[in-house]
Amino acid sequence: MRKIFVLDTNILIHDPNSIYNFRGNDVFLPIEVIEEIDKLKGKPDTGIHARMATRVIEEIRQKGNISKGVELPDEIFFKVIVDTGKDCIPEGLRKDSTDNSVLGLTLKIKNKYPDRKVILVTKDINLRIKADAIGLEVEDYSTDRVVYDELDKGYAEIEVSKEVFDKYDKSGKIDISELGLDYAPTPNFFFIIKCGQEKTSGRVIGDKVKKFINGDINAWGARARNDEQRFAMELLMDDDVKAVTLVGKAGTGKTLLAIAAGLEQVVERKKYSKLYIARPIIPMGKDLGYLPGSEKEKLRPWMQPIFDNIELLSDFKGDKTGEKVIIGLETMGLLKVEALTYIRGRSIPNGFIIIDEAQNLTPLEIKTIITRAGENTKIVFTGDPFQIDSPYLDANTNGLTYLAEKLKDEKIIGHITLVKGERSPLAEISAKLL
Repeated sequence: MRKIFVLDTNILIHDPNSIYNFRGNDVFLPIEVIEEIDKLKGKPDTGIHARMATRVIEEIRQKGNISKGVELPDEIFFKVIVDTGKDCIPEGLRKDSTDNSVLGLTLKIKNKYPDRKVILVTKDINLRIKADAIGLEVEDYSTDRVVYDELDKGYAEIEVSKEVFDKYDKSGKIDISELGLDYAPTPNFFFIIKCGQEKTSGRVIGDKVKKFINGDINAWGARARNDEQRFAMELLMDDDVKAVTLVGKAGTGKTLLAIAAGLEQVVERKKYSKLYIARPIIPMGKDLGYLPGSEKEKLRPWMQPIFDNIELLSDFKGDKTGEKVIIGLETMGLLKVEALTYIRGRSIPNGFIIIDEAQNLTPLEIKTIITRAGENTKIVFTGDPFQIDSPYLDANTNGLTYLAEKLKDEKIIGHITLVKGERSPLAEISAKLL
């Protein structure tokens, strides 16, 4: 039997095309959701998606009367419900809340169609709790959901015979078929190859595993301290890998390695014309409100972690004036640190782009950003899926893990999950136990 899905506002903001992902079912949209979308158009963080959602609904409206219902491809029936549902809001819930109106309307629809399964779809955790409490079926939007616990780390440890180990160690390469695997590794996958106490490593390139050298280089004063960082550095320094995702907890070196590799290739090796570093502006805790000063001064608190990393790298190189290094690079046009908002809508050729804190981005935002990459541009996404500040994302639904999973079979994509903390013993202990 066809189901009825009632969509909350955040579903359309998360994915403006979500209406088309409920094949063979009915999609009902409360009229108050359209009002909420209209209010979000002027906001910097949701405005683009709100306008996209409005355009999708307008295209459907041109096909028929949306209050009576419109037939869409894949046997989808779409309808806007012109009813606030306030008369069905359960006792104890505020009558002036849009969320509660959506609950009331869903209850009304459920009562109208007692023989149909009616499901509220929302990314709002509190709304899901309330819906469940009053007896409604409720779901998160699962179309772009990735199970983070099943995400490949990008590397694996394998035990081989002495004969295979010596052959690989001597020639520096070996056919994947000779490793005795029961699975097919993805491109740019790394292996820690062991035989007793002996150990070496390699990377999947084509149908072979080959040794690499970039993982051990000194990039702008920084050198990898563990296997995962070596794998990450190998991907960051390889011109053939156009997009890299670095996932890991705080202190594993994701951002530091990315910035070090970027500065090395832009300033020292001149492979790219400019290093772009951007991050979403989402506060942790209570927002401070508007900040005084110029654009650069306003952004400084948000970008301070980036500047801290550059100053640390300058110390590694023996230059104790990190601030002067930053100013010098910006003056020469080699470094651009900016809010993620300013990257949208641009085409960036011949650049090395780092998107920090990418776990706070939706899959659609990730797509919007990665399509900015022009000719000879490399883009690196870093983040920790367990430090998400967005109220509608989690480890399974954020854009960073979505990107790592969906593009893992492409030869120009690389992914590494960093596990070992290298910031300090205190940071490592805290990340594990707190």
